[in-house]
Amino acid sequence: MNYIKLGGSLEVSRIGLGAMGMSAAYTGAGSNDEESVRTIHRALELGVNFIDTAEVYGPHTNEELVGKALKGRRDEFVVATKFGFMSNRPGVVGLDSSPENIRLAVEGSLRRLGSDYIDLYYQHRVDPNTPIEETVGAMAALVEEGKVRYLGLSEAWVYNIRRAHAVHPITALQSEYSLFTRDLEPEVLPLLRELGIGLVPYSPLGHGFLTGHIHSLDDMDENDWRRTNPRFVGENFTRNVDLVAEIEKVAAEAKATPAQVALAWLLARGDDIAPIPGTKRVSRLEENIAADGVELSADQIARLDALPAPSGGHHNEQQMQALDRG
Repeated sequence: MNYIKLGGSLEVSRIGLGAMGMSAAYTGAGSNDEESVRTIHRALELGVNFIDTAEVYGPHTNEELVGKALKGRRDEFVVATKFGFMSNRPGVVGLDSSPENIRLAVEGSLRRLGSDYIDLYYQHRVDPNTPIEETVGAMAALVEEGKVRYLGLSEAWVYNIRRAHAVHPITALQSEYSLFTRDLEPEVLPLLRELGIGLVPYSPLGHGFLTGHIHSLDDMDENDWRRTNPRFVGENFTRNVDLVAEIEKVAAEAKATPAQVALAWLLARGDDIAPIPGTKRVSRLEENIAADGVELSADQIARLDALPAPSGGHHNEQQMQALDRG
């Protein structure tokens, strides 16, 4: 496994592990915590030291699961978690990045993780009701106290990234980025490189679409959130399955799986990018990690670059409203 430095100083494995699906949102989530813990331990054996969770996953149960897996091995992992998608203050609902909530959130996350520090602490979504300078100022105080090592943002856009970075160095931006979701490229990616901020793509496999394993909605549980995602609905679903067929052609040439090709394409975008594909299974983890050794030719990358945009948005209307696009 290769390693990079996010923000020029936080060393992480080239490919990380997203833990959300172990506890929430996807088919089979929370069904086998023992297998999830085995997957986290196997990740470390393979050189993956970067694991991502959040207080809202569950809520809380995902951090507890990660904390269980970390027990006795905390210092071997770079742990990222997030606050702000929920409020810990009585009577307050929804996005909450107030300094008061940050204080409550960090103590809860530390307790559930069984740790006295967090390596990378993200604001999960920009809170329109709290100036980002106040939020980052409160986060910076946690760095001074030793409770947090590095700061990050999730799904922030250019204006707020600049404002946040002016208060305290931002080490990483976590946003959706993949062959299926490329809206960061015109404005955000150039800014990150100007400021020296790393990129941590979540859903680098297009919520499973880019694995080539999804051919029908019957492959998902009734409560799987993807059933409400525009890319998985009606004619969009059919068109997007056809689009994945083009990725499968490249995969056959590269003697790799479609998931490995999708991850290898991301890795080829720059050495400041560390995707966090999520899985709760050891077999899928091993498949994803092997992408670090897949070499795509210039022609194959060009063909992937030229793929048309998928049909449908990458979030439903309600979720899109929580994204910072100002």
